[in-house]
Amino acid sequence: MKTDTIAAIATAMTNSGIGIVRMSGDETFEIIQKIYKGKKEKYFQEEKGYTIHYGYIVDGEETIDEVLVMIMRGPHSFTGENTVEINCHGGVYVMKRILETVIKYGARPAEPGEFTKRAFLNGRMDLSQAEAVIDVIHSKNEYALKSSVSQLKGTVHQKIKKIREEILYHTAFIETALDDPEHISVDGYGGELKVVVDKLLEELKALLISSDNGRIIKEGIKTVIVGKPNAGKSSLLNVLVGEDRAIVTDIEGTTRDVLEESIQLQGISLNIMDTAGIRNTEDIVEKIGVDKAKEHANEADLIIYVVDASRNLDENDMEIIQMIQDKKAVILLNKSDLATVVSKDMLKSYIEKPMIEISAKEESGIKELEQTLKDMFFHGDISFNDEVYITNIRHKAAIQDAYDSLEKVNMSIENNMPEDFYSIDLLDAYESLGSITGETIGEDLVNEIFSKFCMGK
Repeated sequence: MKTDTIAAIATAMTNSGIGIVRMSGDETFEIIQKIYKGKKEKYFQEEKGYTIHYGYIVDGEETIDEVLVMIMRGPHSFTGENTVEINCHGGVYVMKRILETVIKYGARPAEPGEFTKRAFLNGRMDLSQAEAVIDVIHSKNEYALKSSVSQLKGTVHQKIKKIREEILYHTAFIETALDDPEHISVDGYGGELKVVVDKLLEELKALLISSDNGRIIKEGIKTVIVGKPNAGKSSLLNVLVGEDRAIVTDIEGTTRDVLEESIQLQGISLNIMDTAGIRNTEDIVEKIGVDKAKEHANEADLIIYVVDASRNLDENDMEIIQMIQDKKAVILLNKSDLATVVSKDMLKSYIEKPMIEISAKEESGIKELEQTLKDMFFHGDISFNDEVYITNIRHKAAIQDAYDSLEKVNMSIENNMPEDFYSIDLLDAYESLGSITGETIGEDLVNEIFSKFCMGK
């Protein structure tokens, strides 16, 4: 199939040392032939793939820039098509000028994500791998990058492919048996199929459970700092961020709105919120802040409860303790640099959560907090060698649909329904999982997915 030639700037549109203009399509080599000038005559149609050529980009008699031109021959390229990458100086004007020249001689501007879309359409990667490309670009931390690279290598693809193959085998067997009952019997097949379906349900459930950690890996841990006024919440935020982002005073109720920051702790992202001190108050504005604090705490992945260990526990602390009983939380006994009246043993009589003595003022206990948070969410170091994490909400929805369909198969087996009921729901599960890899997905959704990509990718 003949494809038109697309072009785009593949590096950031800012002045830098190097810039890349990328072309892909049937006329790629003809276009570069027209605008390249080197010391020796080059015939790019005859040059070997994965070679680099030093010279200049020219527009007629005008020399635009000194460049290195890398050529890649289809189908052994990212897009599966003939591809050229022009490595030029990274000035914004220079890159735009080269792109304009490429377009002038026959290419057209690429749409967002069109290079990766062509890689998908040409069978160079499945849809889950294509989506991992954008996740690699948007990775915010070490774990997100490792997870995205793992998916780019095909871990999700392989897992889904294996499950789909098993579903398809049993669907085909049932359909064949129904078409040829004289030679193939399905007597007692329901019991045999239930064993298979139960195993597949376990695998899908594990993937769904992984999506909780997967979301945290990709988006970060939604973390809310709570405590009564003047417990040291804002001081803690400033220590974690590494600068004075929150106002710290001795006046109670200084923090009235939610202050949000994103920070990195040992390779994981915390989207952290400093909230108003929780207490009963007649101040209308402060009360709004307290209500917001409770609302955010209810939606949080993690709550950091800061206790002022230099003051006795009161009804405000009791309210917070009750609020976090069923949440993932860590309790910090702050102001350990002062004479303390609240101990871990005292708190343990009310609640069982990880507890750490800290001093936000002297920045002590912070390393222990970092390790505790890492252990709470990832049970130690994450290994991406044998675990698949679902980080894409579209994938999670498709897996959930497949899970529901397989549960219907079990329901049909338990109710002694005819075998063709089994195959209907098995096929639904097969189709749902196929949407992850792109084998059963409409053109509109494909276009929507790739429209979120950056222009040169």
